[in-house]
This record gives sequence, structure tokens and C-alpha cells, in this order.
Amino acid sequence: MDKPIIYEMETLKEFSIDMLTKAGMSVQDAEIITDTLLFAELRNIKSHGIVRLPTYIQRMENGVVNQNAEMKFKKMKAPAVGMLDADNGMGQLAGYKAMQEAINIARIYGIGMVTVKDSNHFGVASYFSMMAAEKDMIGLVMTNASPAIAPFGTKTPLLGTNPLTVAVPAKVGKPIVLDMSMSTVARGKIRISAMQNKEIPADWGLDKDGNPTTDPNEALEGSLVPIGGVKGSGLSLIVDLMTGLLTKTCMTGEVKNITDMSGPSKTSHLFIAIDIENFMDADEYKEDVDKTIEKVKSLTPKGDNDIYMAGEIEQNVMEDRMSKGVPVDMEVVDKLNILADRYESSKL
Repeated sequence: MDKPIIYEMETLKEFSIDMLTKAGMSVQDAEIITDTLLFAELRNIKSHGIVRLPTYIQRMENGVVNQNAEMKFKKMKAPAVGMLDADNGMGQLAGYKAMQEAINIARIYGIGMVTVKDSNHFGVASYFSMMAAEKDMIGLVMTNASPAIAPFGTKTPLLGTNPLTVAVPAKVGKPIVLDMSMSTVARGKIRISAMQNKEIPADWGLDKDGNPTTDPNEALEGSLVPIGGVKGSGLSLIVDLMTGLLTKTCMTGEVKNITDMSGPSKTSHLFIAIDIENFMDADEYKEDVDKTIEKVKSLTPKGDNDIYMAGEIEQNVMEDRMSKGVPVDMEVVDKLNILADRYESSKL
């Protein structure tokens, strides 16, 4: 397999914005979406990175996502909550608006919770939880997704991978960022393995009969393995109840896959920001988080393994790639250059 090509951040940024604007998006919106894609690349979450750009644009071209969405906040009964009607717009734009609103509400009431209805795939969930952490708040985000996990004891995919993320700020140390789907791995990783004709570990996916498989195509036709068995299956259902059902966007199992061009995806999200200052001095809290990090890292490691906090490896990779560049697999470069040809634009 060919080695990845190393690109400077600015090169990828300019390419992505160029493609999105030529597809009809405003520069401001294109910049937000591009920022989320590069966030994924920087943190080595390739499944949600620039590989998604052709699919997002295809959804715009096919009219199954509203690139001119008029997103509006609905009037709520209580002041500390909100709901954004995304008008079937891009999920990244809805997520950015919703978390900003949750942060603004939290500044007033100590906590802000905003749901989003009628949205689309929003990329890496931790992009949004970290928005709150950067404001000395604790951020919590969840989203539903298309059927990928069979409820425990069954073999029919119904539940989504339904990611959950929590970001907690630290003072000197790196923020603690938990970002997890309810499956052993994100389905995007299996898609990449299929694209590269590579086998997957047997604990990633199940075939249509519910048996473990190392064939990524069989796993994509079957279901994903939930984390912790019944626990992951149960958590996935809870996320669905707090997103799709709470926003009256769709019932469990009705979200469309990002590659399904038959209509709106019916995705929904939940954003929570908790203002630490309402409980204690934010700096004091962050110092305590640092102490917790130090306590964990002072423990005796198992074997020769280094001890990492949640999100630390991704943050280390991010800092490294900011200076050294971002590696992009040749298969992804080829897909992006096909897109560039269609829009008569410069290739990567």
C-alpha cells in the first residue's frame, strides 16, 4: 500500500473550503465544517476527517441535506434549556450553534442544555464538548446515528453507534476528553478497512447471522459489536431516547446512514454545558483536575505501558501534526482529487 502524503494544515483547509463553496456553501459555513474535518485529522480520527468531504458534498448535490437551512431556536418553557430546529442542515453548523447557545445559557443559569432536531451527521463529537472546556466549562454531547448495533440478544441492527463525549478542562495538564461510540469501533473505521481491502479484528463486527467476522464488508452488512455487551447496547438506547425521541425527530432505528441518499437523515443531538464557577472557583477546580491526572499517572503501570488519560493521545497527535503536517492516505487523496476534477479545481 502506498505511503500517506503529508499535507500542511493550510493546504487541506484551502482545499476543503474551495470544494464546499463551489458546491454552493457560504465561506463562513465552509470554514466551520472544514474546521471540524481538520480537527478529526489532527486527532487521528481519520474516519471522520477529510474522507467525509465527498459524501457531504454528494448529499448537498442530491438535495438530501439543506445547504441553505434556516436554523432557528424554538421557544421553550424553561430558561436553562433550548432546542434548535436544524431544518435538515449540516450537522456541524447545527452543533456549533447549539453548543454556543448551551454555553451562553450556562453563563447565566450555571447549566445549559440544548437539543437539536432534524439535523445531519456532525463529525467528531468531542469537537463540540471541547468548545465548552475551552470556556472553563464541562461539556457533554451525544448524538444518535443510523442502525449499526443489534440490541443485545438479537442479530438485527437497530441501534446506532450513538457517540457520547465529555470534556473536562485542566489548568496545566491536557483536558480530559472522553469520546466514545457505543460500538467497539466507529463504523467509519470499518469503511476505511473495506476501502483499503484490509481485514478487521474479529471483535469489531458481526455478519448478518450474528457471527464474528474479519471481513469489513460482511460487518457493514451485518452489525457492530457493542462495548461491554449488554452495557453498550443499553447505553446506545439511552442516547437514542435523549436525542431522537426527546426532539421528536425520529423513532429508534429510523436515522439514515450518511451514504444513504434517499432522503433526510433525521439525525438529532444533545449538548450540555456546565459552568464550573457556579460550583467552585474554576481555577481551583482545574488545579484539582491536574492533581487527579498526577495521581493516576503516579500509579504503577501494567508492564511497560505508558499511562494516558482520556483524550491525551489524541491531543499529543494533534500538537505533533500542527507542526509536522497531516498524513492523508492515497485512497482518500484519489477520492478528493476526483471531486476536484468535477469542480474544475486544483488537486491536492
